Amino acid sequence: MRKLLPLLALIALGAASTATAQLRMPGARQPQQPVLTGIDALRADFLARSGSNTIYFGPNSALLSAPAKAVLGAQAAWLRRQPNVVVQVEGYGDSNDSRDHSLAVGARRAQEAREYLILMGVPSAQISITTWGKARPGAGRAVTVLVR
Repeated sequence: MRKLLPLLALIALGAASTATAQLRMPGARQPQQPVLTGIDALRADFLARSGSNTIYFGPNSALLSAPAKAVLGAQAAWLRRQPNVVVQVEGYGDSNDSRDHSLAVGARRAQEAREYLILMGVPSAQISITTWGKARPGAGRAVTVLVR
């Protein structure tokens, strides 16, 4: 049995190297992964590590939910590791409110997200805010954090 184990190990290694060689055969088409550089690479890494760039609120509310805090916490961790990156927090209002009220709600939402990021250790200079109210209707009741 002891003499058989080294032989089995060699056979297993040979099979593994053959499978690897088949994957790397010249002329075989491998799927191309896009190479991201600069700001595109930062945005992709931000999304991959934080899970999302958008958090949602209840109707006519600027209170951060537990899931929103979890996303913002992951974003804050990434931002602390990237001190030269600036993000823009965009607040959106409810589409069924008046223009002025929607702008005010969007501003409160953006400010709440910004304050939470600062509370989590992100320098305030890294974060700017803007509000769209309901001017961009597809993102209602949300805040989006965008790497700039």
